[in-house]
Amino acid sequence: MTTQPLDVDTVTALVADAGTAPSLHNAQPWAFRYLRDLGVLRVYADLKRTLPRADPDNRGLHLGCGAALFNLRVAAAAAGLAPVVRLLPDAAYPEFLAELHLCGTGAPDAALAPLRPAVPRRHSSRRPYRDEAVPALVREGLCEAARAEGAQLLFPGAWHVRSVLELVRDAEGREAADPGLREETARWTRTEPSGAAAASDGIPAEAFGPRRRGTSVPVRDFAVGRKVPGRGWAPFEKNPDIALLGTTRDGPADWLRAGQALERVWLRATTDGLVISVTSQPLEWPEIRWAVRDPVSAMAHVQMVIRLGYGPEGPASPRRPVADLLDVL
Repeated sequence: MTTQPLDVDTVTALVADAGTAPSLHNAQPWAFRYLRDLGVLRVYADLKRTLPRADPDNRGLHLGCGAALFNLRVAAAAAGLAPVVRLLPDAAYPEFLAELHLCGTGAPDAALAPLRPAVPRRHSSRRPYRDEAVPALVREGLCEAARAEGAQLLFPGAWHVRSVLELVRDAEGREAADPGLREETARWTRTEPSGAAAASDGIPAEAFGPRRRGTSVPVRDFAVGRKVPGRGWAPFEKNPDIALLGTTRDGPADWLRAGQALERVWLRATTDGLVISVTSQPLEWPEIRWAVRDPVSAMAHVQMVIRLGYGPEGPASPRRPVADLLDVL
């Protein structure tokens, strides 16, 4: 804990961890500003990195920025800091998403610091998982992680899992029939490996995973009908473990909380030896999003569909350098 403004090197390290967060199409739609005399770090939405077809309301943008905010909190706790966080501090500037007063004098959050080693290890794994159920005790720990951020994590029953998989297939068909959406996805994804290009964002070919054979699982096919050299087919798990992350309300503050909850769940899962992939495909269509929720649960708004289990870790996706993310004033 400290009462003195942090030096720029320390803040740079915090922002580096924030920049590893997940985001829709790995667009990394965040920016940071450090007011060094005040010891305040601000989080902004980078509106040049929106996805108007897949994310017209910027719900996914807020989830990604919320995940980056959570990584900041984890990194701060690991550094012995106790930041005071405010969401949406100024209604006149909706792109101003959060403010962290880094000079808080309280005790660091002891529950967050142990998650720090998982921050650089957390990657999406769109590969087949083993047909091995996640134990109930591990599931409950993930549910607790979501609750700690004001969200809910639900593991639906078998009938509802089948329904979610059908909705994912429905959304895939809608995307395939929408040229504008296909073009947007192609703009943020690359059919060549990351080593073949110097991109610092988007999804490289090695992160697509193989094409699915047999039973469907909720894994988005970022190839969108394009050829990917060397990409093969593979059988995926017959009974995928699916979880739904959701909130009671559905506004920008709720999306930011959901993003923090998603990253807290993901880091906890990584610590527990699990791998994860996420999809928002059925949530990107208002006419089917409502059907994703479990009608017998209190979860009013599903924010993300999560597939989790035991399997190979996914590859790291490219990241923007901190110099592109952080302004110091």
